[in-house]
Amino acid sequence: MPFLNSSDLSPSSFILASIPGLEAAHFWMSILLCSMYILAVTGNCVVMLIVKMEPSLHAPMYFFLCMLAAIDLALSTSTVPRILCFYWFDTREISFSACLVQMFLIHTLSAIESTVLLAMAVDRYVAICHPLRHAAILTTTTTAKVGLVAMARGVLFFLPLPLLLLPLPFCSSRMLSHSFCLHQDVMNLACANTTPNVVYGLTAILLVMGLDAVLICLSYVLILKAVLRLASWKERVKMFSTCVAHICVVLAFYVPLIGLSVVHRFGKDLAPLVHIIMGNVYILAPAVLNPIIYGVRTKQIQRRILSLIHIYDRAAQ
Repeated sequence: MPFLNSSDLSPSSFILASIPGLEAAHFWMSILLCSMYILAVTGNCVVMLIVKMEPSLHAPMYFFLCMLAAIDLALSTSTVPRILCFYWFDTREISFSACLVQMFLIHTLSAIESTVLLAMAVDRYVAICHPLRHAAILTTTTTAKVGLVAMARGVLFFLPLPLLLLPLPFCSSRMLSHSFCLHQDVMNLACANTTPNVVYGLTAILLVMGLDAVLICLSYVLILKAVLRLASWKERVKMFSTCVAHICVVLAFYVPLIGLSVVHRFGKDLAPLVHIIMGNVYILAPAVLNPIIYGVRTKQIQRRILSLIHIYDRAAQ
């Protein structure tokens, strides 16, 4: 695997990161990662199945939850199987084109998830602050349109990222700092002026995830004001408790995202283990936690899960 010289415009492949000194532990790490992936796939598939089966869940909030489940499935599936191949078969190389495709999927799906989380925050705001207009504003058609806008927004903002990397020469190290491809990670390996990449990448992040985070916070400020105007403390707690699941899901998405960004910006001297763990948490935390959060907080989902378990037990007997 000879390294490229400075005349090459792009490498044939990149090398995925491993943890120095812990190569022998890859098998056990893969078992943990595979278990989390199976949990994520099972949990999100169950959520989508239950929302489809339960008529009382045919509402915008749960349609958005199905969108989140589908996004999390796509995001984890675009990365985890490749990481497992790396751990199990020591296939550390990923082709340049495959790396760009994976990078595009990760950033685009993250942008779509951020937009859906914003839509869920707006849904909570309308349901609490304008309950009589909720059914008229957030119809099934509107929900579908929001999903299409989220997809278009993610693609349009993040399609330029791999396109901006295509003309760059990569003439130094091909070693990535994660077990998958991210824009900033790949960009740092280029031996040319990457100012356009930096500026556009930062702009896209701020205009999508950054703006969404601000608007989500604004929605909850307005929700909090409306809740505090209620006379009864019990009514306040009951009303705000409908937002707890969504707040937890928002934190499950944004905390790993911010953590990974901080590690990229200020953690150049940190151990490789930190980069790899933060990357895996960013990919898998929402996919694993979202079904659990809504399973615990939604009685209809709980009842359906219990009924499915009961039916399965009777069939097994």
